[in-house]
Amino acid sequence: MKEYQRGQILLIVVLVMVTALTIGLSVAARTINNTRTSQEAENSEKAFSAAEAGIEQSLTNSNSVSGAFTNNTSYKTTVMTISGTEFSLNNGSSIFKDDSTDLWLSIYPGYTSPRSGNITFYWGQPADTCTTSETTGTLAALELIVLTGTKANPQVSRYSVDPCSQRSLSNNFEFVPSGGGTIAGRTYSYKKTINVTSGLLIRVIPLYGSTTMGVAGCDAANANCSALPSQGTLITSVGISDTTQRKLVSYRQYPKLPIEIFPYSFFAPK
Repeated sequence: MKEYQRGQILLIVVLVMVTALTIGLSVAARTINNTRTSQEAENSEKAFSAAEAGIEQSLTNSNSVSGAFTNNTSYKTTVMTISGTEFSLNNGSSIFKDDSTDLWLSIYPGYTSPRSGNITFYWGQPADTCTTSETTGTLAALELIVLTGTKANPQVSRYSVDPCSQRSLSNNFEFVPSGGGTIAGRTYSYKKTINVTSGLLIRVIPLYGSTTMGVAGCDAANANCSALPSQGTLITSVGISDTTQRKLVSYRQYPKLPIEIFPYSFFAPK
């Protein structure tokens, strides 16, 4: 065999070895990546289950708790009462059109210590559209049903407000001009202040569109503030498995009053 042929064979052997090594490393890397992905998915599921367990424990005893399981997972929860001079209604989630949320002005469940003073509601975003059609309009009007007095003899009053000038001409709602404020880090385009004496509860109903809302126990100038009572609890649970963490949040609002408590009214948007 000639010398140059031996060199060619050596080169071919080296190329084959390099190719085989490359393929081997690629397969090994993919195997390691798949194993890591499977392990992370398993840890994520374990952490999620641990977080769920933490939520259930806090729902049972209404306290912050922590615990661990035999599969090397653990959880830790914090329970926060929703109250103060200002906060988001419905924990900042959108309140659906024609649905409702309740703002407690007295202490649940005994309706004790009715609150008197100013309350300002905030809602609406710059992107909301004002039209007379419910299919194209997204700007919500509000119906506020206020229960005052005592549990034995409650009194009901209503406020109907609409920031859409086109609609307020036909539905006879009170027109609310632009000019809102910031509540819990979120800015709103509109606000409505009402004064309540011996307030028990306010039912808030968005009309024409869904909306997020904030509330403050203050007047329209955001002054003369006083705290609003507890609206429920916010439970945050963190589940841990190895280095993976999953967080769950549960908003435990007080039960809604049945609709039969409120006198019936009919509203038919045009």
